[in-house]
Amino acid sequence: MARSTQTGQTGRTGAGMWPWLAWAVFLLVADQITKTLILNHYQLGDATFITGFFNIVRAHNTGAAFSFLSDAGGWQRWLFTGIGVAATIFIVWQLRAHPGQKLFSFALSSILGGAVGNVVDRLMHGYVVDFLQFHYAGWYFPSFNLADSAITVGAACLILDELLRVRRER
Repeated sequence: MARSTQTGQTGRTGAGMWPWLAWAVFLLVADQITKTLILNHYQLGDATFITGFFNIVRAHNTGAAFSFLSDAGGWQRWLFTGIGVAATIFIVWQLRAHPGQKLFSFALSSILGGAVGNVVDRLMHGYVVDFLQFHYAGWYFPSFNLADSAITVGAACLILDELLRVRRER
């Protein structure tokens, strides 16, 4: 978790969080542009072969990661939207408190951009648009999108940040 303020934070509370929010907005916009392109050019289930291990597809996910709860009947849309909104509030609070912690803030802002991107999908469509599909020897990894990628990179950086913090404290 975040530490006390380090050098690099501006004097005004929250002033240093704007670059991190800009990164989150950049990820959100890139995510929404790619999803709009997929929605405009592909029908549900359409796929384009790119390489022997990668396709562009159009898939809809009404659940969470790996289609968790995708067949739950519709209530999950609001659950995952609520979780995304709660995560957004928590992340903005953390960015405001710790903008000088670069890896930590990069991780959180990446998660923020991805989470909001998927919340926008849930509110607009009732599902998340997925389009990146990796496969090998007949095995297909669940399709995902740029928002999911940002969340994954952010989570990995958050783990790395914590490991580095623990190592520094030894």
